[in-house]
Order: sequence, then structure tokens, then C-alpha cells
Amino acid sequence: MNAEGVVHPWKVPVPVPVSPSAVRTSGAPGPAPRRLFREPSATASAVLLVTGFVLLSLNTRVAFGQLGPLAPVAGFGTGAVTLLGLLPPLCMGAFAPVVPLVRRRLGEERGLFAASVLLLAGAVVRMLGMPGLLVGTALVGVATAVVNVLIPVFVRSRFAPRRAGVMMGVYALSMGAGSAIVAALMVPVWRAGGHAWEPAIGVAVIPAALAALGIAPQLRYGKRDVKPERVRVRVRLLGGDKGLGGDRGLAWSLIVFFGLQTLLFYTTLAWLPAILVASGVAEGTAGTMQSLFIVGVAVGGFLTPVLAAARTDQRPHLLVVLLVCASGYAGLLAAPAAAPALWSFVLGAGLGGGQAVSGVLYVKRGRDHDHVAALSTAAQTGGYLLAAAGPVAAAALHTATGGWTVPLLVLTGVLLPSAVASMRAGHDRPARD
Repeated sequence: MNAEGVVHPWKVPVPVPVSPSAVRTSGAPGPAPRRLFREPSATASAVLLVTGFVLLSLNTRVAFGQLGPLAPVAGFGTGAVTLLGLLPPLCMGAFAPVVPLVRRRLGEERGLFAASVLLLAGAVVRMLGMPGLLVGTALVGVATAVVNVLIPVFVRSRFAPRRAGVMMGVYALSMGAGSAIVAALMVPVWRAGGHAWEPAIGVAVIPAALAALGIAPQLRYGKRDVKPERVRVRVRLLGGDKGLGGDRGLAWSLIVFFGLQTLLFYTTLAWLPAILVASGVAEGTAGTMQSLFIVGVAVGGFLTPVLAAARTDQRPHLLVVLLVCASGYAGLLAAPAAAPALWSFVLGAGLGGGQAVSGVLYVKRGRDHDHVAALSTAAQTGGYLLAAAGPVAAAALHTATGGWTVPLLVLTGVLLPSAVASMRAGHDRPARD
């Protein structure tokens, strides 16, 4: 307060203390203490919620999209690329079963904030040479497991039901956009950094810090909806588990569909630049095609959930997604160097749609928040462990055959069992009680 008694708007006024004796002698209760900080309005709360959601989503896949553009120019060996491609799905699958415990102890908001802090730590560690890159990638994989499981529950609990498809689409679009932007920066930053890959990897620290800051305002909501004493969420696929509603067919369908789609996604993400370089595409152009692939992931990841969530039966959307994937792989097999931009974008759109629509399936098939969490945990535990085999198998097939034709044929063939598995997960019949 200045001499004229005007309070500066950027300063918090200090309340004048009241003597306890003065309160007692008055004989009447004193006025309720004034809050130093007002609760944000409904509009401000909505802006904070959506902003934090978008910033968190932008960061979720950034680290995983950096390797593809860097590998051809930074001289990463086949073993390093294979291991770095294996770690994310392996860590996400191994730690997904722990997420229900995180949710019970912390709630969705605090769990997502803790994950964002771990993502930031992993992004910093990844800059510390090859050992740091491996350890940091594992940390990012663990944090991403938490985000993957909690996001569908968060969307269902914090947004209106009619907005579920849009918000899952925004989640996928933001993931793809963040990953595409960072992937496009990899080669230029590598060149600007004197052909050192550590500064390029360090770019991921920026979106990671923004994600942690963005989701922090949601901490005030605490654990409002989590009641662990009433509902136990477990993942036990072979024995009538109450958390899964007793519908083993639904759980297995989600696992197989999500797992095969994730296997295709991470295998393509790891090896697409190498496939294009082997077909005669320049290394720098191959890195650009990786970014275009991720742009396709963002587009397909936004449109598919929005369209699928508007219907009660998602099977037609799932089949269209698989056909788009088949078109992209067919192009890479027939004429990879003739139209690499087209094949990269089409394949990205198909795989992005397949990844993102899974979140809609959890929300649509789940009865309540706990059931959604159980389905999400089951699908991502089994799915990511299945997907971890993809980059390794592709590398082994490439080594054994001396080319990428056989690996691409196998990836295309994976679409068939994925289509069969999608029939139960996409059905409009609700899960059995």
C-alpha cells in the first residue's frame, strides 16, 4: 500500500490481526476470515483444465519420436536403435499394473502431476551420454505408463460424457503435434550443435517442463473421486475379476487389438527412416518423412476418436483404420522412394487412429471410473508387453533377410489378427456385470 492508501494489484494485502480478547469481550462471533486468494471462476478453471491437459498431451510422446530422425545421422548402431525402441513399450507394459495403486494413493490429478515430473527428470537424464539416454528413456516409459492409464479416467471424470471423444482426439492430436515438432527439430539442432546428439535430445526438456507447470493447477482437486475402500481395481485376466466386470472376452479383445496396433506403431516409429534410407531416400529427407509420419499420427489420432465416440458401434471405424494402415504399408512395399511423403502420412494416420481410438473403447465399454481404469490397465499391460517384441523382431528379420521387404510383409500381415480382435472391443454391447 502506498502513501495514498492504494493497494498495488500485484501484491497480496496482509490481514490485520485481531486480538482474541477483543473477540471474547464483544460477545458475538467475529466475521469469517477473508481468503487471501479467490477461487478461480468456472471459466478460468475450464481454461486451466484444458490448457494443462493439452500441455501434458503435447509432451507424452516427444521423447519417443526423437530417435528416428537422429539415428541415421548420429550413427546409432542397430543394437542401440533396437534397445531404445524396445524400452518404451516394455516399461509401459511392465509398470501399467502399478498405476491403479498410484491412482488409489494419489488420485488422477496428483498421479498425472507426478508422472509429468518424472517425464521431466527422464528428459534431463537422457542428455547424459548413451547410458543416460537408456536410463532416461526407461524413466520416460514408466511415467508414460501412468499417463496412458490415467488419461481415459481423467477424461471421463473431468469432462462431460459427450466430450469424451473430442478430448481423446485432442489428446492424440496434441501428442502427435508435440512429437512432430520436436522430431522436425532433431536434425537442425544436431547440425547446430556440432553434430552432437545430446543437444538435440535436450530439446525434449522444454515441453516436459511446460507439461509439469500446466498440470500443476489441477493439484487442488486432490483425490475427490477415488474410494479404494469400496472398489478394488485389479488386473487378472483369466479368472472372473470384479474389476474387469467378469468379461474376459472384452479384456482380451482390448489387449490384442491395442497390443498389435502398438506393436505396429513403435516398430514403424523406430525403423521408418531406415526403411526409407535403404530404398534410396536421403538421410535428411528420411528424417523429414518421420516428422510427416507423426503429423499423420496426429491427424488420424484426432479424427478417429471424434468420429468413433459419436456412435455406439465402433467396429466400422476400426476396420477403416486397419485399411488405411494396409494402404501405407503397401506403398512402402511397392514404391517407397516414389512417394515417401504420401506413404508416411497415410501410415501415420492409420496407426495414429488405431492408437487413439483405444481410449474411446475404454470409456465406451467401461461402466464407471474404476471399470475404465481396470480396462485401461489390462489393455495397456498386456498390449505394451506384446508390442515390445515389434522393434526387436523387425531388426532380426532385417538382419536375417538383408532387407526390409519381409519385415514389412509381416507388419502388414499383423493387421489381420488385429481386425479379428477388434470385433469384440468395438461392439456396442456393454461389458457384463
